[in-house]
Amino acid sequence: MLATSDRLLRLLALLQVRSWTGPELAERLQVTTRTVRTDIDRVRRLGYTVDSTPGPAGGYRLGRGDSLPPLLLDDGEAVAVAVGLRLAATVAGVAGLEEPSQRALAKVAQMLPSRLRHRVAAVDAATVTLDAAGPAVPADVLTTLAAACRDGRELRFDYRDHDGAPSVRTVQPQRLVHARGRWYLVGWDTGRDAWRIYRADRVALPANAVGGRCPPRDPPGGDLVAYVTDSLAQATWRVRARVIVHAPAETVAARLPAGAGVVVALDGDRCAYEPGADDPATLAAWLGLLGSDFELVDAPPVVANALAELSDRLRRAAPVTPAGTG
Repeated sequence: MLATSDRLLRLLALLQVRSWTGPELAERLQVTTRTVRTDIDRVRRLGYTVDSTPGPAGGYRLGRGDSLPPLLLDDGEAVAVAVGLRLAATVAGVAGLEEPSQRALAKVAQMLPSRLRHRVAAVDAATVTLDAAGPAVPADVLTTLAAACRDGRELRFDYRDHDGAPSVRTVQPQRLVHARGRWYLVGWDTGRDAWRIYRADRVALPANAVGGRCPPRDPPGGDLVAYVTDSLAQATWRVRARVIVHAPAETVAARLPAGAGVVVALDGDRCAYEPGADDPATLAAWLGLLGSDFELVDAPPVVANALAELSDRLRRAAPVTPAGTG
């Protein structure tokens, strides 16, 4: 049998995970259910809130108290917390979070045993951060957006687009996404009757931002991650085009790398392809990958010029030899 102090620590660790019945705790701790009840009383006198529910489906679980009691972490959890706090201080992109993260990290590091402190220090020393934090988002804005996503509450907020033009949006929020050092809100814009992605650092929440409940929606295209990835890739494109490809959509999509544009089936033998890039030469290269005939139906003149230049360059690199001349 564990000593009383060791048993209380083990009991606290169990209560942090989930709800346990008295017999389950007794079996885990190898004591009687009466001892479990006594230990629960001891834990409560130490300042921990333990919620209990009577009945066959009831049990004990660590509850929320008025103050933060000491946390009990195993080795893996302690390292995960320390590394997470380090990342929060450098790449989270949340205003005012850096200093609290550094303070919390110092407290965690001070409590770590030597073997774990060295492991955390090794990760810190060997890590180079490339995905630096983008524009900071106020913590209260981020938590309000997150709560609205979780609770299914409609939001009404002021928004500035990339040109700084203001607008008021009414949105049914679905998810928060952290990508490229920025926070984004994905939601259904009721005013535009379409899915939209909003930079969280451009959102300003009035006092009455949170509204009534909104229905859950299936993610756009059935895959929210793919939608966000494609949308963010397209948002930075400076040159765009639309072509009709004389090949099935699945054939064309299989030849293109991820993020090279959107392919939409028109019929069994044709599809529309909408590529984009930072410059016309790169866009022409995407079109060169199609491996099928296509018609350029919507594009600025620089795209046609880039295609002509690419065609000339390829012809010079591999001149056609007349048949029968060897």
